[in-house]
Amino acid sequence: MMLITTLLFVVGYMIIALEHVVKIDKAATALFIGVLLWVIVAHTGVDFSETLLKLKEHFEEISEILFFLLGAMTIVELIDTHNGFEIILRILKTRSMLVLLWVLCILTFFLSAVLDNLTTTIVMVAILRKFLNNKADLWYFAGFIVIAANAGGAWSPIGDVTTIMLWNGGQVSTNTIIGEVFLPSLACLLVPLLIVSYNFKGKTIEAIVPFTHKVQQISPRESNFILLLGIGLLLMVPIFKAITHLPPFLGMLFSLCLFWLITEILHKNKPIELKHHLSVAATVQKIDSPSILFFLGILLAVAAIETNGSLAYMGSALENNFNDFHITNTLLGLLSSLIDNVPLVAGAMGMYSIETFPQNHEFWTFLAYCAGTGGSVLIIGSAAGVAAMGILKIDFLWYLRRIAWLALIGYFSGILVFILIN
Repeated sequence: MMLITTLLFVVGYMIIALEHVVKIDKAATALFIGVLLWVIVAHTGVDFSETLLKLKEHFEEISEILFFLLGAMTIVELIDTHNGFEIILRILKTRSMLVLLWVLCILTFFLSAVLDNLTTTIVMVAILRKFLNNKADLWYFAGFIVIAANAGGAWSPIGDVTTIMLWNGGQVSTNTIIGEVFLPSLACLLVPLLIVSYNFKGKTIEAIVPFTHKVQQISPRESNFILLLGIGLLLMVPIFKAITHLPPFLGMLFSLCLFWLITEILHKNKPIELKHHLSVAATVQKIDSPSILFFLGILLAVAAIETNGSLAYMGSALENNFNDFHITNTLLGLLSSLIDNVPLVAGAMGMYSIETFPQNHEFWTFLAYCAGTGGSVLIIGSAAGVAAMGILKIDFLWYLRRIAWLALIGYFSGILVFILIN
């Protein structure tokens, strides 16, 4: 039965990876596989009541992750609704392509550490389109935005879904993941940037789209205030956890409710239609619900094969073939460019317990780096890459020829830095 569930899991992931070919939304496939695997596990196991108890335990952990993501996505969407991110466009006035590349990548690197790398990529690509008209330059810059977003999300406990999972699960603490993964992540970005800097030296650009507000009734002062408030509330989440010792999702929901109350007070005298447009109630409707359902399905599927022992068997096989976890994590990171890094990290969390590798062990921080940055090697290897690909219609093979080798060099540069500092 272990073989059957593993095969179903693999087939499900193949369908998800080939979403653009089979024309089936990956969220639907993930949910179907997640539920189907639990049905099989529940009715082929030794003890049904014990399996049901395991399901409830896993669903509690999954729910914490989903509510955390829901709160974070709502805050980010609310900032965007108030034109908060467009302040970045007003600040960037350079005509040098080299300066623009470095500024946008560094900005993406740090912004994705506070926000999620998917949202950061969407925002930065929107800004990028204001500056570049040439398709080749636009795609090239977008490729580096993907590398920067993934690298930036890897060293922050709230920057990527995988780091959120490790943070929520207690495998890493805030100080440790920042302290041990920041420099490798920075190297992952800076090395490719230095390699290509010569290509853009002396090239100039012109802004092709004038700056306009999405909502004209919002003043720049209000937009700036909302941006600073939103980022401040997101930064407060790790502080909330450190002070209260409660799960991070409660800190995120607390930040969301504060943001909700403040915006309600801020807009209480505005016209009803505008007030509704700027409200959390309207913003929640814009959240990417299929992504939430995809995570739910995928985490359910991983929990199912963990419950029936498949992941423990895989862990034993890896340990027997590779004695060094640096090798296994490096391979997992590269595999994340083909398979979503969420199930890979969830699988590693299932294969290796806290008893095997205690909190803040080098295994977990190295896993955070590899899973967070390895997906940049292919355009479909991360949520950031898929977003850039969809918005700019980036060709898969073009990315493979022009960006993949740079992302790979950056990935191994970060690994080298990680090993040296540890």
